[in-house]
Amino acid sequence: MPGVSDEVEERTATPLVDEAVKKAAVAWVRVPDGPALALWCVPLDGALLVVSGPGEQAAPGLAGATEAEVTLRGDHGGRIVTWPARVSRIEPGSGAWETAAPLVAGKRLNAPGAAADLVLRWAADGCALNRLVPAGTPLAGAELPDGSLAEPPRDTPAVRRARKPFRLHRVRRR
Repeated sequence: MPGVSDEVEERTATPLVDEAVKKAAVAWVRVPDGPALALWCVPLDGALLVVSGPGEQAAPGLAGATEAEVTLRGDHGGRIVTWPARVSRIEPGSGAWETAAPLVAGKRLNAPGAAADLVLRWAADGCALNRLVPAGTPLAGAELPDGSLAEPPRDTPAVRRARKPFRLHRVRRR
């Protein structure tokens, strides 16, 4: 995966990454051998927290990953920085879980129930709460690709062929 080495470098503090992380609500996260997925996230202490699993957003491969590539957008809505990330899973019952999970649950839009109930459900259902910490050298400005990086839609059983209309024009009754 470009931008992510076999050995993840120590965190390089850059003002652009720090500012982009602070303002992030959505991040495009790509694990090795996978497509980039738009995931909602919560910034906390210079890192992004992402929850995935049953009843939450799908992020195949992220729960078991140790590294990923994160792309964030700027105020204008366009891509401004891509950085390699060190991924660590926050386990239920740990001190980090007790601190981070309620904060993430409080930011969850359209959550079914109270934040405390949501945290309990995440722990019971085996949802993954991952922390993505910037590591290595980010790509920004002219270093970013010029293209859109858009991929063709993936196959899904939800797509079906639309029926053709019986009548194309309005028929007048006399």
